[in-house]
Amino acid sequence: MAGNNSLHAANKAKEDEFYTELSDIENELKHYKEHFRGKTVLCNCDDPRISNFFHYFSYNFEQLGLKKLITTCYKSQERDLFSQNNSERAIWLEYTGDRNGNRVPDPEEIGINYLKGDGDFRSEECVELLKQADIVVTNPPFSLFREYVAQLMKYNKKFVILGNQNAITYKEIFSFIKANELWLGSTLSFAKFRVPDYYEPRATRFWVDETGQKWRSMGNICWFTNLDIAKRHEELILYKSYNEEEYPHYDNYNAINVNKVSEIPMDFEGVMGVPITFLDKYNPEQFEIVKFRKGDDDKDLSINGKCPYFRILIRRKQPTAYAQPEEQLQQAAEPRNKYNGK
Repeated sequence: MAGNNSLHAANKAKEDEFYTELSDIENELKHYKEHFRGKTVLCNCDDPRISNFFHYFSYNFEQLGLKKLITTCYKSQERDLFSQNNSERAIWLEYTGDRNGNRVPDPEEIGINYLKGDGDFRSEECVELLKQADIVVTNPPFSLFREYVAQLMKYNKKFVILGNQNAITYKEIFSFIKANELWLGSTLSFAKFRVPDYYEPRATRFWVDETGQKWRSMGNICWFTNLDIAKRHEELILYKSYNEEEYPHYDNYNAINVNKVSEIPMDFEGVMGVPITFLDKYNPEQFEIVKFRKGDDDKDLSINGKCPYFRILIRRKQPTAYAQPEEQLQQAAEPRNKYNGK
C-alpha cells in the first residue's frame, strides 16, 4: 500500500508540473508594486534557477525595492526546466540584490543553499523559510491548492498565487472569500503552461507547437491574493431594471437568479444569485456575499426543479436611487413563501 501511495504522489507531482509564462506574471504583478518595497518575497513552488517568478523578481529587484528574494524547488537539482523530480534533496536560493553594478542577478550573487529534504512546501525546513517571508508569490500545485492556501492563512502571510477558477467553488476557499480574507487578483485569463516531454496528453486542453514544445491549459486561471489592489474598489456599473419575467425566483431560497454579471439589476435590493465570474468584479463596499450555492433546504439552488451552474448569493450593501418599493420585493418573495407552505 505504501508503494502505491508513493507512486500516486509521484504521478500527482508530474501532473502539477506547469510552468507559468513570464508575460502572465508581468501582467498581474504590475498591480502590486507598492506592496513589495522593503519586503522579503518567497517563491516556494518553483525550480529557482529557471523559474519565471525568480526571473521577474531578480531582474526587477532594485526597481521593486525588495529586501530579499527566496525561492525553493521540489526535489530536483538539475538545471532543466522540466526536471523529473528525481533527487531526494532540493535547494533554495537567496538573492539580496545587485552587488557589482550591472543590475543583473549574476550566479555569484545568488546564494545556493541545500535543503535536507525534498523541498515540499509542507516540510519543516520549508515552513521555516515561509516564516521569513512577507509576501508569497508562486504557482502552487493545483491538486494541493486547498492545503497550500490553508498553510498561508495559518501563518498569516500575504500572497499572490495562481489557481484554477474552479478553486472558487471549493468550500474551504470560498469561506475565505466570503470573509474577505482572500479575493481575486487583477487579471483573469485562459492561461497556457509549458509542460514536460513526458507529460501524457490525457486532457482536452493539450497541444504541441511547431517546435515540439508541449502545452497545457487548465481553462480559466485566476490570481488569488489578500493584497489590496485598486480593482477591488471599482464600483460595478449596472444598467438593467428588475422584472419578474427576466429574473425568476429560486424554488428553495428567497432570491432571484441572474444569469450574467452584466445583468445584475440596478434597482433590486434583495438577495441575488449570480455566476462565480461575479468575483472578478466584486467590490466589498458595494455588495456583500450571503452564501454559496445552497438553498434553505441545503440542496443546490433550483428554478422550477432545475439547478443553474454554481451561484453566489449576494446583496447590495447600500440602497440605490432605483430601489424597488417594498411591495414589489414582497411579490418577489412569494415563490419562496409558497415553497415554505406559508
